[in-house]
Amino acid sequence: MRNRIRDLREDADLTQQRVADAIGITQRKYSYIETGQQQVTDEILIKLANLYQVSIDYILRQTDNPKRNK
Repeated sequence: MRNRIRDLREDADLTQQRVADAIGITQRKYSYIETGQQQVTDEILIKLANLYQVSIDYILRQTDNPKRNK
């Protein structure tokens, strides 16, 4: 999961600080999440999925299809 989160951030040309600000956490906490040193909470997972407009399953590597089901 952590590589997918990093890949999404890099594909969007965002810094860790910009993502952290967008989801309401510190850059340090975001860095720990991205590197797998800290578990991602459900709340943060939802915020990341909303930020990148992808499904939670995509972030969790349950699918390679980033589209959300509507």
